[in-house]
Amino acid sequence: MRCFKMRLMLMLLPLAAFLSSCKTASLVSGESYRLADTLRVEGRQGVATDGRYYYVSGSTALYKYDMQGRLLLTQDHPFTGLERECNHIGDIDVYQGELYAGCEYFMDGQGRNIQVVVYDAETLKPKYSIPWEPKSGQVECCGLAVDRDRQEVWMADWVQGHELYCYDLKTRRYKRKLSLSPAPKLQQGIYCLNGKMLISCDDGDAEFHQPDHLYQADLKTGKTQLWRTMDDFILTGEIEGLTYNPLNGQLVVMSNRGARIILGMPRGFYPGYTQEIHNLYIYDAAKASHKAGK
Repeated sequence: MRCFKMRLMLMLLPLAAFLSSCKTASLVSGESYRLADTLRVEGRQGVATDGRYYYVSGSTALYKYDMQGRLLLTQDHPFTGLERECNHIGDIDVYQGELYAGCEYFMDGQGRNIQVVVYDAETLKPKYSIPWEPKSGQVECCGLAVDRDRQEVWMADWVQGHELYCYDLKTRRYKRKLSLSPAPKLQQGIYCLNGKMLISCDDGDAEFHQPDHLYQADLKTGKTQLWRTMDDFILTGEIEGLTYNPLNGQLVVMSNRGARIILGMPRGFYPGYTQEIHNLYIYDAAKASHKAGK
């Protein structure tokens, strides 16, 4: 059965069987996903969903939305109480009632105090953190993803991008790293499912209307391949984090538009824009009506 028939499946199948069918079909073909809707949100870094809520990260804030895009909760002080100073949040993930965020102190092209900060998904209050292992070679954290099958959390590195870094959720310690071949450049977000890692990369050029891309990596071999070209954004801009809805198999990708970003720095706006706009792009694995422009 196909994941995009979510409503019918929920009525006919037990939830466990439905989730299993979604998991099996999710990463077959990136180009099969069609834009179904967009939501405008606050925050420009990452997105996660448990199928009941959307969680969005800004560089220094967290937001919780319902599935219709209504803002329910804002966390303006996400670093309060942390032992290690941070000033930046990357892409995020949500698992078993906890929100996982890749946090760091980022300055002059390099991160320090890198850590996985775990928040209560209901209140967005921090609970604990998993510190980074400097000997791993990781120098930045653009985002993270939970491997639900293996009880691990992975972090990606925007600066170098040659490897992914894995930590054990039970011991809260560094386990290993995985070399990517070839390594996608300018990684922004990751999402783990069924032994594969999806990686969003800001490797297009908005100045020339060149789109960004999603790549798929095998978590055993590290081999990567192009998975989807993101040429259906409202305006070519800066791709960020991504996630999957576990209840209906939808792909959700964040992208920023309007601001002209040159060498990582804002340099004014594109014609028709006076501010940067942040959108969640929501995709079904079948034809869907295009509602872009919200």
